[in-house]
Amino acid sequence: MRQKLTKKIWQWRGILIAIANATFLVTLLRFTGLLQFIEFTALDQFFLLRPQEPVDSRIVIVEINETDIEKQQQWPISDAVLAQVLTKIKLQKPRAIGLDIYRNLQVNPGHEELIKIFSSTPNLIGIEKVFKNEDNSPIKPPLILKKKLQVGGNDLPRDDDGKVRRGLLYLYSENGDFLESLSLKLALLYLKAEGITEEAAKNNPDYLQLGKSIFPRFIGNDGGYIRAIDGSYQIILNYRGNIEKFSHVSLTEILENRISPDLMRGKVVLIGSSAGSLKDLFYTPYTNKIFASPQRMPGVVIHANLISQILSTALDNRPLIRSWSEPWEYIWIFVWSTIGATLSWRLRHSNQLVTVGVIFMGIILIGGCFLLFLFGWWIPLVPPFLTLGGSAIFITQYVAGSAANMQKTFGRYLEEEVVNSLLENPAGLKLGGERRKVTILVSDLRGFSAISEEFSPEDVVKILNLYLESMTDIIHHYKGTINDFMGDGILVMFGAPISREDDSQRAIACAMAMQLAMKQVNEKNQEINLPILEMGIGINTGEVVAGNIGSQKRAEYTVIGSHVNLAARIESYTVGGQIFISEHTYQDANIDLRIDSELQVEAKGIKHPINLYEVGGIGGKYQLFLPTEVESMVSLSEELLIEYMILQGKHIDGELFPGALVGLSEHGAKLYSQYPLERLSNIKFKLLTDTDICDEEPDIYAKVVRIPTVDQKYFLIRFTSLSQKANCLQQRFAIARLNTIPDINLYQ
Repeated sequence: MRQKLTKKIWQWRGILIAIANATFLVTLLRFTGLLQFIEFTALDQFFLLRPQEPVDSRIVIVEINETDIEKQQQWPISDAVLAQVLTKIKLQKPRAIGLDIYRNLQVNPGHEELIKIFSSTPNLIGIEKVFKNEDNSPIKPPLILKKKLQVGGNDLPRDDDGKVRRGLLYLYSENGDFLESLSLKLALLYLKAEGITEEAAKNNPDYLQLGKSIFPRFIGNDGGYIRAIDGSYQIILNYRGNIEKFSHVSLTEILENRISPDLMRGKVVLIGSSAGSLKDLFYTPYTNKIFASPQRMPGVVIHANLISQILSTALDNRPLIRSWSEPWEYIWIFVWSTIGATLSWRLRHSNQLVTVGVIFMGIILIGGCFLLFLFGWWIPLVPPFLTLGGSAIFITQYVAGSAANMQKTFGRYLEEEVVNSLLENPAGLKLGGERRKVTILVSDLRGFSAISEEFSPEDVVKILNLYLESMTDIIHHYKGTINDFMGDGILVMFGAPISREDDSQRAIACAMAMQLAMKQVNEKNQEINLPILEMGIGINTGEVVAGNIGSQKRAEYTVIGSHVNLAARIESYTVGGQIFISEHTYQDANIDLRIDSELQVEAKGIKHPINLYEVGGIGGKYQLFLPTEVESMVSLSEELLIEYMILQGKHIDGELFPGALVGLSEHGAKLYSQYPLERLSNIKFKLLTDTDICDEEPDIYAKVVRIPTVDQKYFLIRFTSLSQKANCLQQRFAIARLNTIPDINLYQ
């Protein structure tokens, strides 16, 4: 169980890292308050985008606009005018009258009349500014209204961006006294007639309850707020809208009796300024509208919105704007981080799908938050949106980093274009295969087994690395795909997984370049006292099955088919420095080639004889040619007796045959034997004489490369493995040349 869990964690480590990083960084950003402004902007847009709410007919606003001030030709308006307005309003019998005008000083004439109105109007509520802010100091209410407890606070808390998004129900002073807000006081007068009075909530005595509705207090981290000042009793304003959402008339219309006689009956009447010159204007969520100039909201309209919110909540069950507790908000952020990471991980092989998926989920997130807002829930939008995108970015970076590492790793074996294709198209990694024409190149070092026996494992690895590094660069240059390193052998594909028209041409050119590069490889080997290497290459073209072969736990991209086996068989016919291609490759290449020899062989497992071509150069755009070397063979004054065995594949026949070497060259010999040998046969022999030169009896491997037509008891052999212990043959060759013995005619 523990192992399975560990394995799962390791498999999903990218997602876990992305989730943790995105959640931590966004939470840190949110905690610092840097996201608060964006969250406010999102909330404002929700207010603007939600369906229009109906006009609240329970509230009437009496606004004092610029035209009213011009007609009165003074501000503040006189006590006489204000008394006249209040008298006309009283005649309509409203439930409550709110005077959102500071009246702490008398403005003659008419002060006595105004005092009488204040004294005789029990449902009239004046205002008092309780708290000091950057604009104003505390302002006292009318004394007569203060004595009658008919005063409410009209302070409006503003957010860091200057907008009003919260309202006050109770205002607490430093000495412990409290004052009901103007909005709450007017709402309570209205609700009293409905049989609803203020009381403490049963489940939380600190909360106000009106009827069945409870008004939770605003806490400094509610919604998108971070460490906001949450003193007194605040709630988040659930605006109904601008002044158009309430019945409203002007001061002049009241004075000139141009209103309906029943307009204010049984309603809440608010009297306040809307004139820009009086500066009783505030920024709200409705300030910045798209395709419209910024518009501030009069304070009297904000109070009307708060009154409407209280009444609608108590009477109509209109939802308040609530928010989750902080733990749930952080879980919400974590969930969207998980969604972003998981989605990106699932679609990680296509950046376009990741982008579309993240955008789609972002739309769902925005739509979900907006839908919840319509039901009265202000759920954080910006942090989960950032974690959604952030975790997707983390996954993308993680995948890009992993892909870079994969590309770096597999780039040692596959051409870069192939690696990119497999990384971008994960379908290519599924198990299975498809038929396609592929050119297979197989190379192998001659006599490497003997070298492995003579040198330490460390030296053998050094030899291989020098050789393979050089070969790999050449193969990648010619856009070949290294399918496998088979010890000292290499299997290369041209045409899989990416097929090109010139696959067979590039395979031949690659083989030429590989053979030419052996000179540099051997120069490096000699510098560090390592042996000379020789390589044979076989190439074949044909239809194979190419794809991912194996199991779900382990698979490899490879090619399967008889043409792959034939390429390996062709390579086995070569000696060091040779390149053999099949007739299929010769015809498919259709390019100028230098053919040094042709031969026909009967390969094991192949029904019909096949034609092979020894390639010495390729023309066209490649212009690669192997040097033509005429190898001089000299006759021996004293033949070297040997015993040889015939190799069958990698196995030794076991039967010993006598023979003699009658001639030597730098890389081969002329063998005399009474027993017939087939061309391309592999033999292993030991010297029976010449012990004065060879202290030991080394094994020497050779291949029969030619059978003279005149005397078929003589065979031309090419050494395939000449160990350092067998350098006596090379010394004998050197001695023979010094004695200037005439060259042997290889064809006799």
